[in-house]
Formats: sequence, structure tokens, C-alpha cells
Amino acid sequence: MAIADPPLVTLTTDFGLRDPFVGVMKGVLLSICPSARLVDLTHDLAPGDIRGAALALEAALPFFPEGTVHLVVVDPGVGTARRPLALRARRHYLVGPDNGVFTPFVEGAAAVALTAPEYRRAQVSRTFHGRDVFAPAAAYLAAGVPLERLGPPVPDPVRLPIPGSRLEAGALVGEVLDVDRFGNLLTSIEATRLGELPGSGPLRVEVAGHTIGGLVEAFAAGAAEAAAAIVGSTGRVEIFVRDGSAARRLGVGRGAPVRVRRAPEPG
Repeated sequence: MAIADPPLVTLTTDFGLRDPFVGVMKGVLLSICPSARLVDLTHDLAPGDIRGAALALEAALPFFPEGTVHLVVVDPGVGTARRPLALRARRHYLVGPDNGVFTPFVEGAAAVALTAPEYRRAQVSRTFHGRDVFAPAAAYLAAGVPLERLGPPVPDPVRLPIPGSRLEAGALVGEVLDVDRFGNLLTSIEATRLGELPGSGPLRVEVAGHTIGGLVEAFAAGAAEAAAAIVGSTGRVEIFVRDGSAARRLGVGRGAPVRVRRAPEPG
């Protein structure tokens, strides 16, 4: 599979930008592959938020050219026996720790452990594999080195139990997957499944005991200071408060149960 031309590398971390960690990784990337274009996907993930990183990358990857290299460093297990990993999936490359961060992409992917010494820094810190292992591997992939040269195959990358949705007693049942910086609640209920609901009454969304009206077409269509639901840009049902935070207003966060059903028809 060809690399994007010119090479393109995205960066996703929980480092923030106060410290020099992100800049140092960019220095390593450009030292190995000077022609690479670097795109910051996000560095504002909560520390150690592996699932948040997986969801962010899942939402973003389809909008990048084929052959893009995606570097992810959310690595609470750095320095332990967890494997460093690179994958070829959906005609993209992904580099990072084998801790479940690549769960949405594992099915059908080719994965290798990053063990080849010539494709990492000579001195590897036990606390900064982003600099010494992952950034070099991503840069060499961007420079055209074949995935298979980076190390041996890995048949069983770690997977996280990321919830989906199920049809149960006439309702789609799921949970809150994430909360964005606006306080919107991203649920696990896919809009493509709404047609499976029986009946023809208006939709009703319930989250942690709160009942919300049906779906609106735009954030501005929600009533002021009231919770409403919408199909978000990821194709999942989201719960929001116009000009406010649904998470604070409803007092819920990740893991809160969500149900979508049709209200009984009158008469």
C-alpha cells in the first residue's frame, strides 16, 4: 500500500501542550522523514484515556487520505510488558501501544510488534516510548519502509470492550460512550439502527432516568437550557443542551444507560 504523497502523519496524545513532549516527537519525525506533513488530531485527551483515543481516531480516520500514518500515544503502560505496535488497516497505518487504542481497526488488520532495533532510537527510555519507539516507527513508515520490516506479526492485538447497541423490548439500548468539551453526551446508539424500532410514534430518548424528546435537526433547534437529542457527526445519537452542558445538567457521564424507543401512538 502506498504512503500518502507527500507523507502525512497525524498525532493523537494525552500530553497536552504545556510540556515539550509533542514538540519532541515532531522533531524525531522530521529528523527521519523531513518531507512529512504533521497534523495534530488532539493532545487534550484525559490522561490515560485509551477509549477516548480510540473513539477520536475512529471518528477522524475516514477523512484522511489513504496511506496516512496515525501516531497515537496514550500509554499508561509505558515501560511495562505491553507491546509496541504498528498496524495496516483500512488502507492506513497506525502506530502506538498495544493497549486497546486500536480496537476499532483490529478486525482484518495486519499488525506487527515494533522490535527491529534499526527502526527505533538507540537509547530507549522506559518513560517516553512516544519519542524513542513510536515516533521513529511512524516516521520510517511515512518514509516508505514496509510495515513487515518493523517486527514480527502480532495475531492478537488487545481489544477494548467498546459498547454498541442492542434491540431489547422494543427499544435500542446502549450507553454514553464519551463526553465532549461542550458537555454533549456521545452515545453508542447508531443512527443507522433507528429504523429497527417498532411502531411509528415519535422517538423518545432516555438517559439515566431522564426522558428527552425526539431528535432535532440542529443544535440551535433545541429548547434553551433543555436537553435534546441529535444525530451527531459520527453517526451516533448525541444528547446536548443548547448553550450549556448536558453532562452537568443531567448529572451523567460515561457508562450512563441510554434507551431510544418510539412513543405509543395516540388512540
